[in-house]
Amino acid sequence: MARRFDAGYYFSEGFHSIFTHGFMSFAAVCMIVACLLIMGSFSLLAVNLDHMLGDLEAENEFLAYIDENYTEEQALGLQAEIEAIPNVSKVTFVTRAQALEDWKEGREQNDLLDSLQPEVLRDRYRIHVSDIEQLGQTVDQVELIQGVADTSVALEIAQGFVLVRNIATGVAAVLIGILLIVSLFIIANTIKLATFYRREEIAIMKMCGATNAFVQWPFVVEGMLLGLTGALIAFFAQWGIYQLVAKLVIQGNGLSLVTVTSYLSMARNILAVFCGTGALIGVGGSLLAIRKFLQV
Repeated sequence: MARRFDAGYYFSEGFHSIFTHGFMSFAAVCMIVACLLIMGSFSLLAVNLDHMLGDLEAENEFLAYIDENYTEEQALGLQAEIEAIPNVSKVTFVTRAQALEDWKEGREQNDLLDSLQPEVLRDRYRIHVSDIEQLGQTVDQVELIQGVADTSVALEIAQGFVLVRNIATGVAAVLIGILLIVSLFIIANTIKLATFYRREEIAIMKMCGATNAFVQWPFVVEGMLLGLTGALIAFFAQWGIYQLVAKLVIQGNGLSLVTVTSYLSMARNILAVFCGTGALIGVGGSLLAIRKFLQV
């Protein structure tokens, strides 16, 4: 009964089995779609939070105030030293006159404001960081530079953003792991019900000398096809759900600070992950299901 590897035979048997047990196949695909949608939704939430934090990192800055006794030329001489700090991505020098103009913007003009002289302020640097998680250490390093009198930084806000991202990423990772394991066993039990009706056929094949691999391969192909079918359905369903949620978020009042990453920009990666996960769930579930019936 043993025979050489025949991909055409295995695919034919696996494909035929899907339609032979139509209801079970439909249930398996539905379970795969549901699991992938849940996992995909949490993953996309984590991706968007990470992207938003990345935007905030790009815009995040703190101020370094220069000693008031330094001349403008002396203050400019500190730029190279600040730029040499590892986590610093961009440094912008702001003169006293520029700082005064920035402070006056948006304020109602009056004689008191007009009489203010630039000397009441200090030269300063606007400093952007590459990694917002290292903001505190970067501020400490800047403060050690001779000539830097003080700094201004919203450290609590930055730490809050980092905490939100880490929690969201951690929760998403845990939920995805749990759902992957649960999905595997649900699909295994679903396929096991279909396999149960073929237990006598499997037993006869085993008694005639069929190897475990010869018996398993059609089920592996069946599981893979079910997984890929579920992955494709889930991919397009996720696309529709994502676009709907994105539209509601953009139109929602008070959410102007929230940015949503385009689904099309992630489509290739999402499709690859869905297909890989779907195939893994289908094949793994099939192997778990057939394992019991091979013991003849």
